[in-house]
Parts: sequence; C-alpha cells; structure tokens
Amino acid sequence: MNIIIPMAGMGKRMRPHTLTIPKPLIPIAGKPIVQRLVEDIARVCPESINNIVFVAGHFGEEVEQRLLETAAQVGATGHIRYQEEALGTAHAVYCGQEFLDGPTVIAFADTLFAADFKMDLQQDGIIWVKEVEDPSAFGVVTLDDQGYINGMVEKPNTFVSNLAIIGIYFVKNGRGLKTQIEFLLNNDLKTKGEYQLTDALENMRTQGARWATGAVTEWLDCGNKNATVYTNQRMLELIQQRETLVSPLAHIIDSVIIPPCYIAAGAKIEHSVVGPHVSIGAHSHINRSVLKNSIVQAHSQISQLLLSNSMIGNHTQLSGKAGNYSLGDYSTHEG
Repeated sequence: MNIIIPMAGMGKRMRPHTLTIPKPLIPIAGKPIVQRLVEDIARVCPESINNIVFVAGHFGEEVEQRLLETAAQVGATGHIRYQEEALGTAHAVYCGQEFLDGPTVIAFADTLFAADFKMDLQQDGIIWVKEVEDPSAFGVVTLDDQGYINGMVEKPNTFVSNLAIIGIYFVKNGRGLKTQIEFLLNNDLKTKGEYQLTDALENMRTQGARWATGAVTEWLDCGNKNATVYTNQRMLELIQQRETLVSPLAHIIDSVIIPPCYIAAGAKIEHSVVGPHVSIGAHSHINRSVLKNSIVQAHSQISQLLLSNSMIGNHTQLSGKAGNYSLGDYSTHEG
C-alpha cells in the first residue's frame, strides 16, 4: 500500500499562520495536521503502508525532514516530490507518479476525518464522502441502486447530490489511475481550468471500475482560522481517551485545567484557567489569564488576558485585552 499526499498549496486563507510554516504542519491537538492525517489513514488501513509520498512546495530541509519522520512513525518510507505549478488535483497526484502502482490511497492534506471502519481492499476503489448542506463548493458523487458511484461532478452549478468528496480516495489499480491522468495531461483535458482527479476516476468508472463510498462520521476542515480552531476542539474530544494530552513535564502552578486540553512538555501555566478545548505548545507561558477554545503554539507568552476562539503562533507575545485573535509567528500585541 502506498499513500500520496498532495500538500503544495500556499494556504492563503490561513495567513498569517502560513507565512512561516506550511499549513499541513500547523498543530492540531499537539500534532501537525499532516501527521494526524497519516495516523488516521493508518488506523483504518488493514495492511501495512510501504511508501508515503508528500507532494510539496519547496518548504525547506527542516520541513522535509519532519515529513519523512511522519512517514517513519507509521512504519513507511517517506518521499518528497515537488509540484512546481498548481495545475489541479490530478496533476498534483501525478507528481508522485512512480508510486501509482498497485493499491494506493490519495489524501489531500487539509482534511481530517473520523471513521469507525476498515478499508475494504477488495473494492476497485473507495471515495470518502460526507453529506453537506451546500455542495456547490465541492466535488460530489451520485449513486446507483446498489450504492455504487455512477457519476462525479466537480463543484456543480445546479444541485445533483449532497454527497461531497472529502479528499480521501483508495484506488486498487494505481497504474490504471496513472494512465487516466496521463490521458488528461496529454490531451489538455481540463475542468474549470484545471486537471481534475475526479475526471480521471470517472474515466476509470466508465471503463468498468466500480467505486464504493466510504462514509466518515466526521469531516474536519482546516481551511481557515475558525475552521481550524473548531477542528482542534473536535480532535481533542475524539482523542482524549487514547492519547495523553497533558504532559507530566508541563508546569501547572495555582491553575485550573478544564479538559479536554493539550498541554505540551515545558509549557508553564500560572494563576490561570485553561480550557476547555485549548492546545498549548512547548515552552509557552500562560500567566494570569483565562483561555478557552484556542490554539497557542510554542514559545509564546500570554499574560493578563481573556482569550477565546483564537490561533496564536510561535514566539508570540500577547497581553492586556480580551479578544478573539489570529496572530502569526513572532507577533507582539499589547491591549
């Protein structure tokens, strides 16, 4: 089993946080988004993962090393491939073309999910979906009488289905998918100006492949600040029974922690109330403050503040006025 994870996007809707770090490395409940995605896939995959290919921009050696370590943590070999130009989802997947051979999972790195089943590897393919109220911003699928996919439409202008594709796919015949993507690229076949993965999958379906759907119990988006704060909240609730969230190496002095919260090693919390749904990174210092429903990354200082529904970057200093903040790395804000 191979996994291809496209993650070369600029993350513009997550600025200022993505000015200094790629969006897939932003922490959710103490772990980068992409690490949680890999762990979630490994949890539902019934066989070992051989290779994980991260299709990235030129994020630098330190980021690439962290991605390779993420693959190693689930027993896989990590690889970095580059998408030099954003030409669509099919093109992004094709950047890892040498690993499109045999059973392959494709997972786009701005989505987390919860599921309570194992992949059925006997299927030709599985496309994970979730019912949504407004499907116009997503690719959607329609189903036949047996529950198999009989059509895919990318961001429909008129309603055809509310089963949105969440960005996670299993394909049994990776080489067949590679052939169909090459057909799109060689013939310059675009939808809405880009080479779409759904077009390649639809071509495979019309040639006989049967696509099943995988229903997730929860689809968690990390597309902007508010969505990411909510995803942190839900992830803390989902993992609190299986992960140690408050490090024994955190320093908690005359403070109240209302679970679920993630508090990293080296964090210091004094004379404060923290929680619920707060994540605090390593060596951050919270003093005489009340925090709820927020993400504070590493080496930041917050004092005399009522903070809620906020994302605070690394090495940031914030004090003095209640509010809802989105501050990137190395910021200073005094109320």
